[in-house]
Amino acid sequence: MPNEGYTMVTHEKPFRYLSGDLKVTRGASWSGPGCHDGCGVLLYTNAEDKLVRVEGDPENPYNQGRLCVRCLALTEAVNHPDRLRYPMKRDPKKRGTEAFERITWSEAYDFIEEKLRYYKDNFGAESVVFWRGTGRDIATYISRFAWSYGSPNLTSGINGIACYAPRVFGCASTSGSFWVGDYSQQFADRYENPQWKPPGTIAIWGNNPLISNSDGLYGHWIIDCMKRGSHLLVVDPKCTWLAAKSALWLQIRPGTDAALAMGLANYMIQEEIYDKEFVDLWCYGFDEFSERVSPYTLEKTSEITWIPPEKIVQAARMIAASDGFALQWGVAVDQTTEALPACQALSALIMITGNLDNPGGMIKPPELLNYLGGWGQEFLPQEQEEKRLGIDKYSFYRTGVVSAAALTVLEAIEKGEPYPMKAAWIQTTDIITGTGPDPQRAKEAFEKLEFIVGVDLFMTATMMALADVLLPAATYPERNGIRVGDGCQRGETINQAADPGECKADMEILLEMGRRFNPEAWPWETVEDMYSYILTDSGLSFAEMQEAAPVFLPYEYHKYKTGKLRRDGQVGFNTLTGRVELYSTMYSRLGLDPLPEFYEPTPSPYSTPELYEEYPLIIITGARDWMYFHSENRRQEHLRALRPEPVVEMHPDTAKKYGLTEGEWVWLEGHRGRAKRIVSLNLGLDPRVVSTSHGWSHPEAGPERLYDTRELNINSLIAWEDMSKIGVGANYKVMLCKIYKVTA
Repeated sequence: MPNEGYTMVTHEKPFRYLSGDLKVTRGASWSGPGCHDGCGVLLYTNAEDKLVRVEGDPENPYNQGRLCVRCLALTEAVNHPDRLRYPMKRDPKKRGTEAFERITWSEAYDFIEEKLRYYKDNFGAESVVFWRGTGRDIATYISRFAWSYGSPNLTSGINGIACYAPRVFGCASTSGSFWVGDYSQQFADRYENPQWKPPGTIAIWGNNPLISNSDGLYGHWIIDCMKRGSHLLVVDPKCTWLAAKSALWLQIRPGTDAALAMGLANYMIQEEIYDKEFVDLWCYGFDEFSERVSPYTLEKTSEITWIPPEKIVQAARMIAASDGFALQWGVAVDQTTEALPACQALSALIMITGNLDNPGGMIKPPELLNYLGGWGQEFLPQEQEEKRLGIDKYSFYRTGVVSAAALTVLEAIEKGEPYPMKAAWIQTTDIITGTGPDPQRAKEAFEKLEFIVGVDLFMTATMMALADVLLPAATYPERNGIRVGDGCQRGETINQAADPGECKADMEILLEMGRRFNPEAWPWETVEDMYSYILTDSGLSFAEMQEAAPVFLPYEYHKYKTGKLRRDGQVGFNTLTGRVELYSTMYSRLGLDPLPEFYEPTPSPYSTPELYEEYPLIIITGARDWMYFHSENRRQEHLRALRPEPVVEMHPDTAKKYGLTEGEWVWLEGHRGRAKRIVSLNLGLDPRVVSTSHGWSHPEAGPERLYDTRELNINSLIAWEDMSKIGVGANYKVMLCKIYKVTA
């Protein structure tokens, strides 16, 4: 039985049962393909063990039976004829061609071990970089593999780790923890739990949670809370569906989030509508913070953000008067060059209104394992840690950040300094299509490496262009797994009848490779044994978790008042001062500005006026689509039919100005590159701003055209150098462009 305080959901049926002539398996959809959520699913397989239907699990409190189109179309991904099914090998001289030869798993493992051992023995383990994607359920295991192999060079591949991590680090550096909105997700009885109450105000800031989000948030919880009395404050350059339903929409100029947050804080302080008791008892540096934000008057904030002063007043009063304030923020804050100061400014709104660790405010999410930070760093020798690329340049990377700096890794590959880079392990990421700036530069850099291993579900542009050994990964219904935050993810082997294939779970691949180099770090016989080890604190084995999942971890509010937030058991927050720090003592010790600040984006109409004359539109990249998750899902025919081509959204007046019509192809060109899109008209955008999605390719275009990534990747407009001076945050969201028609 689980330890005292853990709550298990009571299910009417076992995790696997029969429904007519179909077998049903209860699981969760975290990754491969998936997203950051881990929704409860029911997987239906026929007598031949083929996946034929997917439904939401109504007994899972997380999503309560609701599913998005990506989950509903899972059968098309699992059963797709283009799936990678066998290990393959290719001569490095034939990269970019289809000259792969099928090999066995034993041959693949032995060959990879031979190559990686050679580089470790002759050039040091640091000569091998481990490049991962969004992480999700593989982040935990690839970090352990990299560190137990001896390489400090593990990276997410996105420049400035500018996705989710800046918010986490920004919060942890000033309050000792990351915080998420309280939507009752920590309770098995959800909205009926007597401890919980809905937030009075939910600020949707640079996020479109109905379509995509991190933080383990199921977007429809926002709607659930609205039905229970929550009001929305939406900060977004585009009028999303939630913005249209909000009490107040602030149409912000892209990249000015810090200025808006500081203007809101200044107004609250000047009007004395902040939480004085919480500030007096639990905040450090209030006087310094007040002085820092004082220049951000209503007039100045309005001038910077393009938001009318009266709306700024309305927003400040709305936040201050709320009985519970939850901030639901997205990558728009992370993906600026000064992400940490912006995160610090937004966090201050939570602090001065006393909305930490309280019902309907912001809570510290309970989890079994810190999957973002990684697992197994104790196996990396200190002398190897000192070789991590980026820590000599970015002091902040010594404060708990475990990633190597992607830009520094790229430069090391290009220049061979401070030491030669020889090989790469690339798992569940498409560098050329999705994550990195300037994909052509990334491709040319990786071509310098002598040996590259790729692990993925499908042949991607990155795998085709770069991989020497290609390992086929299983989808989540084809293997067991655990959702470390809120329960168990698992499936069963399917597709036995049509094509047995030889796909293996990401975790199984890493377990096998890991124990070849460091058996002490990988002592388990099976992945299920490894999962049971991770679940030790829950008191459940993996087999027991299969039946019980999801299991809810113990939770209580106001832990800072009882000493349950700090490692030393003292009351307060897990910071040097024991308070939440409006003036960051950590930043001060690192020689960084201890207070938040707004920095004008570069480029922008004001920082680069001459460039703005030639490129007169602000372009937002990375707008999310219902049917895609980053670069995934474009082979699934029903999802592709919903949006067959990439679009650029613009106001009708913008289209008229440049002689464009709905549905025609255009080039979006910046001062560094260009990409093709189809015009889509949207009244909810400022005429000075356009918006487009990322991660595009045409799988049908074939390898000879590298799936059209050269023409379609919007990251061609972004430079690797467009990143923060402290290594956290990079400019993916605020660039300048011009638009013109595609001609013959």
